Amino acid sequence: MRKSLIAVAITSTLLMTACQQMNTSAPQQAVSATEQQVVANPFFVKSELQYQAPDFTQIKDEHFMPAFELGMQQHLKEIDAIANNPAPATFENTFVAMERSGELLTRVSRVFFNLVGTDSNAERRQIQKTMAPKLAGHSDNINLNPKLFERVETLYNKRDQLGLDSEQLRLAETTYKNFIRAGAKLSDAEKKTIRALNAEHSTLTTQFGQNLLQETKNIQVIVDDVAELAGLSDSQIRSAAASAKAAGHDGKYAINITNTTRQPILASLDNRELRERVWKASANRAQSGKTDNGKIVARLATLRAEKAQLLGYDNWASFGLETSMAKTPQAVYDMLGSMVPAVVEKTKVEAADIQAMIKAKGGNFELQPWDWAYYADLVRQDKYNLDEAEVKQYFEFDRVLNDGVFYTMGKLFNISFKLRPDLPVYHEDVKAYEVFDANGDSLAIFYADYFARDGKRGGAWMSSFVGQSKLLEQKPVVVNVMNIPKGPEGEKTLVSYDNVTTIFHELGHGLHGIFSDVKYPSLAGTAVSRDFVEFPSTFQEDWAAHPQVIANYAKHYKTGEPIPKELLDKVIASRSFNQGFDTLEYMAAALLDMEWHTVSASDKIGDINEFEHAALKKHGVDIAAVPPRYKSAFFSHSMGGGYSAGYYAYMWSEILAADAYAYVQANGGLTIENGNNFRKNILAVGNSKNLMDAYKAFRGQEPTTDALLIRRGLK
Repeated sequence: MRKSLIAVAITSTLLMTACQQMNTSAPQQAVSATEQQVVANPFFVKSELQYQAPDFTQIKDEHFMPAFELGMQQHLKEIDAIANNPAPATFENTFVAMERSGELLTRVSRVFFNLVGTDSNAERRQIQKTMAPKLAGHSDNINLNPKLFERVETLYNKRDQLGLDSEQLRLAETTYKNFIRAGAKLSDAEKKTIRALNAEHSTLTTQFGQNLLQETKNIQVIVDDVAELAGLSDSQIRSAAASAKAAGHDGKYAINITNTTRQPILASLDNRELRERVWKASANRAQSGKTDNGKIVARLATLRAEKAQLLGYDNWASFGLETSMAKTPQAVYDMLGSMVPAVVEKTKVEAADIQAMIKAKGGNFELQPWDWAYYADLVRQDKYNLDEAEVKQYFEFDRVLNDGVFYTMGKLFNISFKLRPDLPVYHEDVKAYEVFDANGDSLAIFYADYFARDGKRGGAWMSSFVGQSKLLEQKPVVVNVMNIPKGPEGEKTLVSYDNVTTIFHELGHGLHGIFSDVKYPSLAGTAVSRDFVEFPSTFQEDWAAHPQVIANYAKHYKTGEPIPKELLDKVIASRSFNQGFDTLEYMAAALLDMEWHTVSASDKIGDINEFEHAALKKHGVDIAAVPPRYKSAFFSHSMGGGYSAGYYAYMWSEILAADAYAYVQANGGLTIENGNNFRKNILAVGNSKNLMDAYKAFRGQEPTTDALLIRRGLK
């Protein structure tokens, strides 16, 4: 069930307007007008494309608002019918009816929010701003409906007497818990307060994200002289020239800034002054002018603390983690804290090696954040005789995707991906595939959207245009999104090994949606806790280095020759290189996220940089040359996305992933048997059962941290 839409007053106005318009005409004319409206707006009917995939040839920006408005009206009408049903509450007329509700709203929401993240424009951003508080209000109208909750609670209290199967019981329990956590048991005055908090929260998170999208243009680093770009490949320089021309700086060069503190290009730039410009553009973004996120971050932390207090929790992290595998903030602090000494020690060793390299190259300066990647790469070359530019020549994008990722999924799950050029896409860079099972049955539609462009938010993610559900007879329509710099026009796109593993990672999320085999939509696919959802995706990453897999796709983009064994051995051996930095950079961000969300409602938050510094110092991760992967003003996961008090989840999930991968390797490796076990017990079940029980069904026991420490080169 999609629970997010419009405030009562606005809904009433829209309903009144719609009724007035229809009542001005005779009944026959009203029907005709409605028919014309349906024809004019593709969201008003189910798509006729396979699995209800969106028909992007028909969808226009002017269709979104009418579809949102009508979708919210219909949804509220359905919810009111459930809440006011004179018949006694049953599983079917309450829980199942709720799962079936909001069809139009779900349809337009999935398309709109996918497009606003991947192909944004001014009109879509304005719609997002307009809709954010309305959607929050609509969600409250459902979650705070006393008659609806009375039915839910009645069934929950006698759930053991209803003869429910395991999935039905899971639905009853999760639905009831969601209502409680939304404030269903609050007083009328408290409900009014929580509505106001939710509306403001939705508005601020939307503004946070839109500020960052605007900042991608504001902080683009413009270079006048090509000589400053020494160290970049010819292809990278041509791409920089094309980016500058597109931004109105013809004859110059533009360096685009990704949404992390560390910028990949810093490993290549010889010019130290330019490296400093690039790093500062990244680290200091969104802290001034119209796109200043400083006050938004501070207010979001306070808002969340106030909401948690209203619901009876000490802080937002306690509220958020209650339904996770970690359960409590202290469990997260304990997990991260237990690793800090070893990680900091390894990072200091790496820093000493880098400082020695600076001195060896004639540098007379202390290591700074903008120096780390550049000199670490020199240390790596010296240690492993490994040149990143040479390595990239063996990782051509199309071959990585087809002969690496798709090949692996075929070997592991016996599935295949077939291009579907007949299906419309929302951008020319996007490709559509149909996914087939071993027996030839069609499983899903998969969209691949891998290249960076204007209007796409930073990062990498998976989402769905249509979710799987046996109840609704829906098969999944899934999308993977990344921001890989595209090669110059007419040239192959060569990718880093980090991007290779990210492609594997995101398809891991994709398969979590594709293989979902659940009846109820709110329990399907990736609808699991944050510290579990990253497990199936992280599990797939290590296949990128599996000997059988890498031999199939790591081939020279010009000659087709396989990567030389000596070079491959260096690539594999170097995977544990710089793991102190990588781990500390991540852990610092995770701890910062937790500190923002363990403040109390009464805490006074001033300058966000002072808060950040104090948080890092508190946990002993304040090493100047290794800032957090995300600083507060552009920490999308924590402030603008769904990972507030949840960024630790990547590490928690990695424990599961490393343990699972080690188990699979000990039991035959890349086999259909292992794939079927993982598919059946992890990917297919969604949130239809207890997640640790699901893991134990796959693995036979709970995970240990041994494999994680080995994976990160810390043991």
